[in-house]
Amino acid sequence: MTAAKNFAITWGMVIDVDKCTGCGACMVACQAENNIAPATDASDKLKALNWLVVYELANKKPFPEHDVAYLPRPCQQCGNPPCVSVCPVTATDKNEEGGIVSQVTPRCIGCRYCMAACPFHARYFNWFDPVWPKGMEKTLTPDVSVRPRGVVEKCTFCHHRWMAAKDKAIVEGRNPNELADGEYVPACAQMCPNGAIVFGDLKNSDHAIYQILRAASAKGIAFQLLSRTHKKDRRPNPEPQVYYLSRRKWVRDLASFRLPKTRD
Repeated sequence: MTAAKNFAITWGMVIDVDKCTGCGACMVACQAENNIAPATDASDKLKALNWLVVYELANKKPFPEHDVAYLPRPCQQCGNPPCVSVCPVTATDKNEEGGIVSQVTPRCIGCRYCMAACPFHARYFNWFDPVWPKGMEKTLTPDVSVRPRGVVEKCTFCHHRWMAAKDKAIVEGRNPNELADGEYVPACAQMCPNGAIVFGDLKNSDHAIYQILRAASAKGIAFQLLSRTHKKDRRPNPEPQVYYLSRRKWVRDLASFRLPKTRD
């Protein structure tokens, strides 16, 4: 397991599940921004390619107590990413400032060890060469490379946007490592109509995400995915940099993968 690194900047997300309506705007924005081609066969979910997926959760109670929630799941950008240690060609790493888990496509040999290691199923194998309907190739983002088939892909927090924000800061004579809140925002957070996705530096008290997470943690409504598997007696904590909020206990329990206690 890769040891956690203490980055001066740690980019992260806070996703309020109670605000998410499952509209899918974040998924569409992610695909358009990162040059993900339309599915060759949309009915084949085993070979689907989505860097961000919105899951539907349900408490499975009968009406009128029935309740549903929607949970967007990008790459969790783990502080201790299980995917890094298993990659035989260093196609994925956790060395860059900011704590974003990189995915270097030209190095990837498609072994899919990282997919097996990721507990969040946030990595996808590209089964097909990307093909766009005639005319749609004009909409491609020029700062994002188009990946060939046979490689693994994943969310990068729209890394190219961070590079653009740093370049802008350098041109303006500012420190590129001291970006103001909102200067660098991934497409999913930008396009969310309800403001359910908040992005920023988890360590910077001037960023809204810092204040939101601090207040939510004090109220006990902040959680991480699959936190039950983070216990030391099971496996090392991957330390996700994506946090979730919900005032509904059943949502927190289900997303944390907690099982109900059995009676003695």
